[in-house]
Amino acid sequence: MPVSPTTPDAGTVVMYSTTWCGYCRRLKSQMDAAGIGYSEVNIEEHPASAEYVQEVNGGNQTVPTVVFPDGSAATNPSLAEVRSRLGL
Repeated sequence: MPVSPTTPDAGTVVMYSTTWCGYCRRLKSQMDAAGIGYSEVNIEEHPASAEYVQEVNGGNQTVPTVVFPDGSAATNPSLAEVRSRLGL
């Protein structure tokens, strides 16, 4: 059964992450500095979210996985890609 991601509000993203992920920390700090809103889901604390991350990443729990308001996802996107996909 496919896991449904949380769809973020317009202009924001949902970031699936872990506490130990350096790429996640970097993207969060960049989005904070750019004023881009996000909600964070720790895949180690939420098994269903880990399943979703695996589904969109070929069976791997690769983070950060970012979900956009249109329901699409990107793995380890740059700040520029996040801005572009949000239309900023």
